[in-house]
Amino acid sequence: MNIGEVAAASGVTAKMIRHYEGIGLLPESARSAAGYRQYGERDVHLLRFIRRARDLGFSLEQIALLLSLWQDRGRASADVKRLAEAHIAELDGKIRALTGMRDTLLALADGCCGDARPDCPILDELAARE
Repeated sequence: MNIGEVAAASGVTAKMIRHYEGIGLLPESARSAAGYRQYGERDVHLLRFIRRARDLGFSLEQIALLLSLWQDRGRASADVKRLAEAHIAELDGKIRALTGMRDTLLALADGCCGDARPDCPILDELAARE
């Protein structure tokens, strides 16, 4: 398959495929005599794995670890679980931070009349010195 075909089959853009190859997340592809990248079903499978991990918010470093664990048949599932639980803790922290931001903005928006007057508690809060 060429890069366009593997992109369509995996759901990963050609640009990201090149990027993943460049950073070593995906092995360098074989090349045709004309220098075009050539891929196989294994590459599609790897790219789908990467895409699903990205969809779950794993970082590229975490995905590299997941790939190495996935390819290691002697792995301990505890290692995979530890990585997933650490990511869950990161997500929980982000959720708390986003919830805090949302709550603050809701309170500010509720305190704003939203009329023709120039007074704006939202801008006042943004401009406040700590």
